[in-house]
Amino acid sequence: MRPSGLSLLLLPLLFIAALALTLFNLQQHLPVTRWLNALSSPDSNHIEQMVFHYSLLPRLTLSLLVGAGLGLAGLLFQQVLRNPLAEPATLGVASGAQLGLTVVTLWGAAANVVPQPLAALIGAVLVGVIVFGVAWGKRLSPVTLILAGLVVSLYCGAVNQIVAIFNHDQLQNMFLWSSGSLNQMDWSRVAFLWPYLLCGLLLTLLLLRPMTLMGLDDGVAKNLGLAISLARIATLALAIVLSAALVNAAGIIGFVGLFSPLLARMLGFRRLFGRLMAAPLIGALLLWLADQSVLWLTGRIGEISTGTVTAVIGAPLLLWLLPRLRSAAQPPALDLGDKVPDERQRVLWWALLGGGILLLLIAAALSVGRSADGWVWASGELWQQLLPWRGPRLVAALATGMMLGVAGCVVQRLTGNPMASPEVLGISSGAAFGVVIMLFIVPGDAFGWLLPAGSLGAALTLLIISVAAGRGGFSPERMLLAGMALSTAFTTLMMLLLASGDPRMRGIMAWMSGSTYPVEALQAQRTLVIALLLLAVVPLCRRWLTILPLGGVTARAVGMALTPSRLALLLLAAGLTAAATLTIGPLSFVGLMAPHMARMLGFRRALPQQVMAALLGGGLMVMADWCGRMLSFPDQIPAGLLATFIGAPYFIYLLRKV
Repeated sequence: MRPSGLSLLLLPLLFIAALALTLFNLQQHLPVTRWLNALSSPDSNHIEQMVFHYSLLPRLTLSLLVGAGLGLAGLLFQQVLRNPLAEPATLGVASGAQLGLTVVTLWGAAANVVPQPLAALIGAVLVGVIVFGVAWGKRLSPVTLILAGLVVSLYCGAVNQIVAIFNHDQLQNMFLWSSGSLNQMDWSRVAFLWPYLLCGLLLTLLLLRPMTLMGLDDGVAKNLGLAISLARIATLALAIVLSAALVNAAGIIGFVGLFSPLLARMLGFRRLFGRLMAAPLIGALLLWLADQSVLWLTGRIGEISTGTVTAVIGAPLLLWLLPRLRSAAQPPALDLGDKVPDERQRVLWWALLGGGILLLLIAAALSVGRSADGWVWASGELWQQLLPWRGPRLVAALATGMMLGVAGCVVQRLTGNPMASPEVLGISSGAAFGVVIMLFIVPGDAFGWLLPAGSLGAALTLLIISVAAGRGGFSPERMLLAGMALSTAFTTLMMLLLASGDPRMRGIMAWMSGSTYPVEALQAQRTLVIALLLLAVVPLCRRWLTILPLGGVTARAVGMALTPSRLALLLLAAGLTAAATLTIGPLSFVGLMAPHMARMLGFRRALPQQVMAALLGGGLMVMADWCGRMLSFPDQIPAGLLATFIGAPYFIYLLRKV
């Protein structure tokens, strides 16, 4: 198909807008009459000419190169995976490269052994092996790929955050760069990147025929003589290397690699060669325009990163695309293929047994500890002295674990997806973002505004998800993808705020990592009351939770009002998740682990699973809090972060078995 008239109009408009803004920005820094001298031989005594030659022009060139590279990498991923949502950021490859760079940046000695480009490549390759390895046996299922990429990105983000807690000053500039900053001091990054981009384009042209065949069904491609596994691995390797180079040059810039191939197809470039030419061009134009807009805004509202702008603009665009994506015709199954025990009987007795074990865990966590002299069993007066310190954090951990466990059950049954969890819906990130924004708005000590700010952030997130997914009847895929888009946007914005250098961010970083250390008695009591009130609503939703996993067709056949019931359960899950997030931050996979543990113990019916998931979730968080205090005594590992280190690999394990 020939390019449409829209493409013939849109691309020149993008070029004209970017060019006009560029000329305006350059003229603001240096008069036009001095451009030629500043370009060829800048005067070292003239600061404006030096900035023009060594900062503005390299930045302009780098924006074009990075944009073109992102468009090319996105096209490679989308073509070989047959997934319109694949790009370096959504697949977790960019986060892996960023983590590798963080490690060598923090430990300078490592940089002498492992240079930054190699560190970025190692991180990207490791993440790529994990994500693609999980989905390879399932014929690279789009939903499996995106979920695996999302969770690995969250895991890499968790590692970055715990490193930043102990090394905030050293990594402050790293935060700004990793959010997608194109600030330049010379031409070194341009000189580093253009050979990668040129080689990537040439290799892509050599792979043009295999990539065209990979766009067909696997059986057809094999019949035409394609060694499909070898071709797929070669193309993925090329895309990963290119992605690592882009992250090393400019940090993580999301959504450009996602939208460039999509826009190329929407503008009429149907053949692969046409999209191969158009996608890098569109990516270069988009990032060029975005970066020049950032330069124009910098003089008016302060320093912001280009990646922040692309994330803030890209997330709404992805939400706009969701109703145009096809939904699966069949309801997803809630079967992991495990040998699950028969349904347990006498649930009350099992619940009492679980409650008794939980009480023993709490008693042990209150009594057993460490001191400078070794292990200590607290009793009598010592126990009473320690209770005001250990009691509130244990109560908070217990309440939040119970809420997350039940929220995970609700989300998994609501979506019919065994891999869903509260983190995937973005509600935790929305609550965290609301709290961070409040800290910057309210002067002085703003922690008293934690609950309303987080609730507002969670509510707005829920509203956006409802609007985006509601147009498709709350299909599971749309809800998960809407949550992914919002999580990406919120995470990028929070990374920018972390780079601000504001002293209040030290406390918020500890909270975001899931630390229960600052929890006081009043906050613990409030969390427990909220948990009991929300958990009391769950039995009223038993019928909905039983029928919804069977699929929308079955639910309508038995007379269930599908959209109102889904919305009510979404509200309940949002309330449970937000209340837990406000206490221990957004990092935890308890909402994923507890429902599966309950199911593997033989509690598969809706209400028994909710009860046992609550007990298991509470127990997991109590154990995580106690282990966090003991493992690195006298330092502490945040409970939410410790749960994340366990939960993310567990998620990947389950995803592999689905």
